[in-house]
Amino acid sequence: MSDNKTTLAIVDDHPIVQEGLQKLLVNAADITIVGCFTTGTDFVHFLKDHPVNIVLLDISLPDVSGIDLCREIKKRSPDTCVLALSNHSERSMVLQMLQNGATGYLLKNISGEELIACINEALNGRVSFSHAVKEIMSRPSVNELKDVPRLTKREKEILQLIADGMTTTDIAGTLHLSPLTVETHRKSLLQKFDVKNVAAMIRAAIEQKLI
Repeated sequence: MSDNKTTLAIVDDHPIVQEGLQKLLVNAADITIVGCFTTGTDFVHFLKDHPVNIVLLDISLPDVSGIDLCREIKKRSPDTCVLALSNHSERSMVLQMLQNGATGYLLKNISGEELIACINEALNGRVSFSHAVKEIMSRPSVNELKDVPRLTKREKEILQLIADGMTTTDIAGTLHLSPLTVETHRKSLLQKFDVKNVAAMIRAAIEQKLI
């Protein structure tokens, strides 16, 4: 019953990874590998004329970022499941892939058994992470671990204006304060967020939904 077979493509620029994946999947009776591609462009061309149920997608490709390619694949073929397969274990990468429509994220240290289990999970409509990625995602980020700082009404105002790109002089003029007072508030904000500079403070404030 070849009609019921899942069509799978591999997009990875390392032949050894492609070979390894093919060997791992040889035991999966219901999966047919329809193609291996070393560039995103080649795969997008293939996808125009060939339906692909699931694609194992590397993030580091020679011609395009896998993160952008994921969005492109989902735009052209919404029914294709994209499983990221990467050496990148940064939480931000995982989130970017999911935001662009990926159904899951696997690290390349995955075993054959786990790979097949993750593919089946994705085909059943569930978000699928390899064991190592589940551990990464369950650890809170640094800013989530910190308590949300308690800010006064004035500090919140100044924080928002700093985030809007205003200088101390601009803020002083807008709020009818002396530049010295604004500077004092700015120092207090950096202290409360426990950061060294304004960029880190704004990033933390956004993560903690204060701006």
